[in-house]
Amino acid sequence: MNSKFNKILIVDDEPDILEFLKYNLNKEGFDTYTAQKGQDAFDIAEKIKPNLVLLDIMMPDMDGVEVCRMLRESEKFQNTIIAFLTARNEDYSQIAGFESGADDYIAKPVKLQVLVSRINALLKRFSYPLQPAAEKHTIPKSISLDKITIDIEKYVLLKGNKTILLPKKEFELIALLMSKPGRVFTRDEILNEIWGVNIVVESRTVDVHVSKLREKLGETYIKTIIGIGYKFVY
Repeated sequence: MNSKFNKILIVDDEPDILEFLKYNLNKEGFDTYTAQKGQDAFDIAEKIKPNLVLLDIMMPDMDGVEVCRMLRESEKFQNTIIAFLTARNEDYSQIAGFESGADDYIAKPVKLQVLVSRINALLKRFSYPLQPAAEKHTIPKSISLDKITIDIEKYVLLKGNKTILLPKKEFELIALLMSKPGRVFTRDEILNEIWGVNIVVESRTVDVHVSKLREKLGETYIKTIIGIGYKFVY
């Protein structure tokens, strides 16, 4: 991995875990920094501008979901890779993690070499383009279907006269589906379009984001095509 793209901030309230991860990731050639509290993590991130943040959920003063959300609200960290590394493996914890803006969710315990492989795959986002622009699916700047209108440039979604605020990935997902109503997008297509071809993310991530969109928009707009993927209907 190019040294330009190997700066990692590890956030966990357990000193033993921090020491173990720092020691072993340093041996793998990464430049690592650590924080035990949420606010400290944010302050350190502002100073070092990490390429990737490994973030635990369970912390005393500010949990990892709050830290992730706070990072994503800052323009400085819009392109920073954020991956949860946590023992919390419940569905609702994963949903909260992705909804707050995480790029990946890794459950503890995880073998060191598996973790290193995931980190390397994630960090490729910085050193290689995800896809040539011409190969990306073209999405109009504004789309109106039935009662839903989206403005791509302003990141605004309206359902009737009501503005619905969506996290970045959910917004990009509904925009993709609405760009070709009735067309079935496979899970792999969605992952490649929204998360990028070089990012290791489970296909179940798509299902989680669709579930959250249905909660906000209603059950009728996104139809599941069993064993294939999803399409927008109206």
